[in-house]
Amino acid sequence: QVRLVESGGALVQAGGSLRLSCAASGIIFSINTMGWYRQAPGKQRELVAHITPGGGTDYVFSVKGRFTISRDNAKSTVYLQMNSLKPEDTAIYYCNANHRYDYWGQGTQVTVSS
Repeated sequence: QVRLVESGGALVQAGGSLRLSCAASGIIFSINTMGWYRQAPGKQRELVAHITPGGGTDYVFSVKGRFTISRDNAKSTVYLQMNSLKPEDTAIYYCNANHRYDYWGQGTQVTVSS
């Protein structure tokens, strides 16, 4: 059974930082591209960042320079370090694993107050 369990979401003031974690089980973590997506109320889910099995990363323009995605294959965990948070970063953040199939976590709420 595949499980992706996110943690680290919280209420934070603008300018603050959070680190999200996603622990994976039931997959061969090292061969999966791991991604963080987010969905704000009334908006479509969007890709925030992803990291390939080889460590290559890409980010949506709005978070470049503020967010950093990383992975620890030994712990089957992917992280999203979020700095200089803005109110527009408020959303539910979802972890995604992709190889031949897509798997999703249940999401963690990030709320940034102004």
